[in-house]
Amino acid sequence: MIVCIAEKPSVAREIARVLGANASHEGYMEGNGYQVTWTFGHLCTLKEPHDYNTMWKAWALSRLPMIPERFGIKLIDNKTYEKQFHIIESLMQKADSIVNCGDAGQEGELIQRWVMQKARAKCPVQRLWVSSLTEEAIREGFKSLKPQDDYQSLYEAGLCRAIGDWLLGMNATRLYTLKYRTQQGQVLSIGRVQTPTLALIVNRQLEIQNFKPEQYWVLSTIYRDTLFTLQGADNDDEEADGEEDGSKKKTIKGRITNEEEGRQALEAIKDKDFEVTSIAKKSGNETPPRLFDLTSLQVECNKKYSFSADETLKYIQSLYEKKLTTYPRVDTTFLSDDIYPKCPTILKGLLPYANLTEPLLAKKLPKSKKVFDNSKVTDHHAIIPTGENPSNGDLTINEKRVYDLVARHFIAVFYPDCKISTTTVTGKVDGKIENKSQKLSFKTSGKQVLDPGWRVCFGKWIEENGSWHQEKKNTRDEDSDSDKENKKDDDRMLPAFVKGEKGPHTPTLTEKWTTPPKPYTEATLLRAMETAGRFVDNDELRDALKENGIGRPSTRAAIIETLFKRGYITKIRKSLNATPTGINLIGLINEELLKSAELTGQWEKKLRDIEAHRYSAAQFIEELKQMVTQIVADVMNAKPSSSN
Repeated sequence: MIVCIAEKPSVAREIARVLGANASHEGYMEGNGYQVTWTFGHLCTLKEPHDYNTMWKAWALSRLPMIPERFGIKLIDNKTYEKQFHIIESLMQKADSIVNCGDAGQEGELIQRWVMQKARAKCPVQRLWVSSLTEEAIREGFKSLKPQDDYQSLYEAGLCRAIGDWLLGMNATRLYTLKYRTQQGQVLSIGRVQTPTLALIVNRQLEIQNFKPEQYWVLSTIYRDTLFTLQGADNDDEEADGEEDGSKKKTIKGRITNEEEGRQALEAIKDKDFEVTSIAKKSGNETPPRLFDLTSLQVECNKKYSFSADETLKYIQSLYEKKLTTYPRVDTTFLSDDIYPKCPTILKGLLPYANLTEPLLAKKLPKSKKVFDNSKVTDHHAIIPTGENPSNGDLTINEKRVYDLVARHFIAVFYPDCKISTTTVTGKVDGKIENKSQKLSFKTSGKQVLDPGWRVCFGKWIEENGSWHQEKKNTRDEDSDSDKENKKDDDRMLPAFVKGEKGPHTPTLTEKWTTPPKPYTEATLLRAMETAGRFVDNDELRDALKENGIGRPSTRAAIIETLFKRGYITKIRKSLNATPTGINLIGLINEELLKSAELTGQWEKKLRDIEAHRYSAAQFIEELKQMVTQIVADVMNAKPSSSN
C-alpha cells in the first residue's frame, strides 16, 4: 500500500479524488492501492527546554545558555493532533512506500519530515512537488515523483531555521526577561525575525518624534493656466559677487529658505513677462507590471484594500486550495519556460476576462525575458491563475478581489508596452534683485499617453485627439498600483507652447515646512523586511536584495501578527506604531545582531545557501551556538538597569 500524506484535509481529499482513493475512513481515504492521510499543518515541534534538562524548567540566569547536545521533536499537546498522528503512524508502519504531499516549500518539507520521523517510517519515501492543485497538475506530479533525498537540503535549511529560532528565542527571551523586567510575570519576548522587525518600526517612530521641521518657501507662477515652479536664478552681471572668470553664479535655488529673499524675487518678477525658453519632448515605453510573488501581492492588497499581510495570505491560500491560483508562498515574480506553452489554455479559462484575453489569443503570445526566465525560478514560479473558471468557485468578495489582481496582472504581461510622451517646458522671467539683474528659471512637465497598451487591463481608456485618457471611476474603490502609476507626478496634458513666446503670468510665494518620514504601513514594512530595511524602488535591485531579506515570504505575515499579539505595535488606520512596551524593549537591547535587519538578513542568506548546497548546516548550527553563548555573556556582564 502507498501512503500519501498531505498538509491539510482539503488537499488530501483532492489528491484522493484524483488517485481514485474514494473510500472514507477515520483520518484517511483509501482505494486503488493508495491510502491518503493528512496533518493539520504542524503536528510536531521541537522539544521544550525542560524536555532536555529538568533544571531548565525554572527560569534562572545561572542556567543560561540552554544549548541541547542534540535537538529532538515531540507531538504538539493537542488531543485532535495526537489522535490524527496515531492514525498516520499506524498507516506508515504498514506502508510499502510513502509519498510526501506536503506544501512544496521549506516549511512544508519540515512539517512532513518531522511526522515521518516521529512515526518511525522505514519504507522508501518519494516527494510530490506541484505548483497547483488542479487535476492535471496532480496527475503530472505523480508521474514525476522524486526521491526524498533530492530535497534533503531543503529540509536541512528548514531544520536550521527552527533550531535557530529556538536557540535565540528561548535564551534571549529568558535572558532579557530575567535581567530587565520591571514587574513580576512580565515576559520580554525576543525573536530572530520578530525583534529586528520591531526595531524597524521603533526606529522609524523615533525618527518621526525627533524630527525638527524646517520652514521654506516655494516660488511658482501660473502661465497659460499651467503651474511652473522655480528651478533657480542666475546673475546676469558677469562680474557679480567677485566672479573673476565671468561665470554666472546661482543666487536663488528652487527651495528658498529665507522669506525676505523669496519676497524680493516675487516683487522682481510680478510685473514682467514670462518667456518660454525650451520645450523638450521625450517618447518612452512603460512595461507591464510584474507578476506577483507573495510579498508584492500582500503589498498591493494592503495599498488597495487595506488587507493585512495575514489576511492576504489566507485569501490567496484559499484560492490555491480551490484550484484557482498557483502555489502562493513564493518569492519570485518570474515564470519558468515550461509554463509558456500552457499560457493560452490558462487565458482561455479566464472567462470573466474574455474581452481582454480574446485579442491575445488571436495571435501568438509574446514571450518576454521579463516574464519567462528559468534562472530566476527555483522551487516555484510567480503566482498566476490556473485557468480554472473562477465563476465556478464559491468565492467571498475579498477572495474575488485578490483573484482579480492576480488575473489582471497575468493578462497584462502579454499586452504591449504603454507608449508615452513626456514634455518638459522651461521658462524665465527677468528681474532685478538687490540691483542685480536676475534670470529666474521655471519648469513644468506633463505626460501624454499615446497608446495605453497593457493599461487597458486596469481600467477603461478613451481616445481624444490622439491622446488617451483613463475613464474616471464613479465608485469609491481605490486604484491599484498600476492605476496610480499612471496618475502620479507629471501625468497631465500641457498646452501647445512655442519657444520664445511671452506673456503675463501670476506668481505666488508659498510657505511650506519639511515633513518627517511616514510611519510604516504593512505594505512598506513588508518591503523593508524583504530588503533588510533598505528603501528600494527598483525591481532589479530589490530582486538582488531578496536573499538578504528578513523572514520568508510565508512567515512575514505571522511575524507582524505576533508583534500585535504581544502588544509591541498597534495600528491606527494604516499606520503601524510601536507601543511604549515595544520602544522600551528595543531600547534595552544593545546587541546589534538581535535588532539589526541587515545582520539578520545575512543570517537569512546563509539559510538560503544551505538550501542551495552552498553552505553547511552543521557550520550554521555551530555558529548559532557560539553567537548565543556570546550574547548571554555580554548581557550578563552588562550594567544592570537602574530599575532592577
